[in-house]
Amino acid sequence: MKYFKSQMKQLVKENHELQKRLNELINEHELEKNLALKALYHSEVADGGKYQSAYQALDLPKG
Repeated sequence: MKYFKSQMKQLVKENHELQKRLNELINEHELEKNLALKALYHSEVADGGKYQSAYQALDLPKG
C-alpha cells in the first residue's frame, strides 16, 4: 500500500483519535506536520494497521 498525503490528511480529519495522536507526535518529537503524518501512516495504517481499511476506503483520486 502506498502513502498518499491527501488520503492521510482526509483520514485524520475524519477521526478524532488520529487527530489527537498526530498532535502528540508533533509535540513530543518536535516534528513538522508532514513528517508526523507520514509517521502516523506507518504506525497506524501501513502493514495491517488499525486504520488500514478506513484509509483504503477513502480511495481519493491520485494526482
